[in-house]
Amino acid sequence: MIGPEIENLIRLLAKLPGLGPRSARRATLYLLNHREALMGPLADALAETAAAITTCSVCGNLDATDPCTICADTARDNTALCVVEQVADLWALERTKAFRGRYHVLGGTLSALDGVGPDDLSIPDLINRARRPEVTEIILALNATVEGQTTAHYITDRLEGCGVAISRLAHGVPVGGELDYLDDGTLMAALKSRRPL
Repeated sequence: MIGPEIENLIRLLAKLPGLGPRSARRATLYLLNHREALMGPLADALAETAAAITTCSVCGNLDATDPCTICADTARDNTALCVVEQVADLWALERTKAFRGRYHVLGGTLSALDGVGPDDLSIPDLINRARRPEVTEIILALNATVEGQTTAHYITDRLEGCGVAISRLAHGVPVGGELDYLDDGTLMAALKSRRPL
């Protein structure tokens, strides 16, 4: 019923996060109906981006330059190093404009079930960066999952003796959150992380 070119496009779009087969079909139909205005420029942008973007050899961010724009910024604080799981987490923190230090992208978390060990992540590079004399604090900004907590504990153990302060993001009640709607784990974390006023 549908040609192989269209089927291939649907299959590729369905691999994107948040798009299943039905959404991919709708997106494909929309692109085909707007070929001149959208499909051509999108194809050009995809090709250009694929050719230009590289992984930063310092922190693991994605950018058109190596080192990336963040690592090359001399105005940033060299003493604080924020450790994140993925580039998306780095981008989320950057959107807040609340952190002006450096980053380190692990490339995932430790997971015995998925066969991801320390050598599969950029933990050795993190340890080397933490040993630099200018680094005084490591901020673990890992997700509050079992894998994230396991990874945080492993990194904390490996950083022992490096002479850096280790902190992590606070967990608990979100701004605007109502206690009645929060899960038990979030409430427990909020109670344990309480601080005096």
